Amino acid sequence: MKAKILAIDDEQDILDLVSYNLRKEGFEVETYLNGEDALKQVKKHNFDLIILDLMLPGIQGMEFCKMLKHSDETAGIPVIMLTAKSEEIDKVLGLEMGADDYITKPFSPREFTARVKAVLRRTREKPPEEKIMEIGDLVINSGTYVVTKKDRPINLSATEFNLLLHLVERKGRVFSRDMLLDAVWKDQAFVEPRTVDVHIRRLRSQIEDEPSSPKYVKTRRGIGYYVDGDL
Repeated sequence: MKAKILAIDDEQDILDLVSYNLRKEGFEVETYLNGEDALKQVKKHNFDLIILDLMLPGIQGMEFCKMLKHSDETAGIPVIMLTAKSEEIDKVLGLEMGADDYITKPFSPREFTARVKAVLRRTREKPPEEKIMEIGDLVINSGTYVVTKKDRPINLSATEFNLLLHLVERKGRVFSRDMLLDAVWKDQAFVEPRTVDVHIRRLRSQIEDEPSSPKYVKTRRGIGYYVDGDL
């Protein structure tokens, strides 16, 4: 089944480049020049991935991403942000809003399609068998990708879920950023180690009562991250 992708950018030539290369790879693509029109379509159709420009007229890319991630209906749709800005703060903010990846303009079509495929693989990849795991107040269903805390559902992106699942299944073991990149991001060669820190921070903001003093996902200073084996 072909993946259906929504691309939003205020530059028509970028949309033409994106849509041409994605269609060449067999994807279905819809394109929009502004967030308002695109948002109406998100509510009507089931998209497998959204390509989102950071600088948009009207609804800005950051706000658009925030709206997606705060809605139960759209929180699970992976987002790749496009930005002409190269400053690290913009990349970090995008990831903290819930984006799964970012690409800085100008970009090569080869890199672009590789990263789209990598995000879709992570999203669609299912564990071999369903497990229900309980850790503290968290209940994690590996088959449905649902996490609840005190019976309240928590909206995690596919990447955040896979990151949490990997750590919970190996409670007590400490993983460096490079180890987590290999395990969760796998063959996506363009991801920077800093991306792991941002996703850990966002994961903590979702599951921890006090993200600054985490109970579940802890840091071993100078080494990496782990889930406490005593929980």
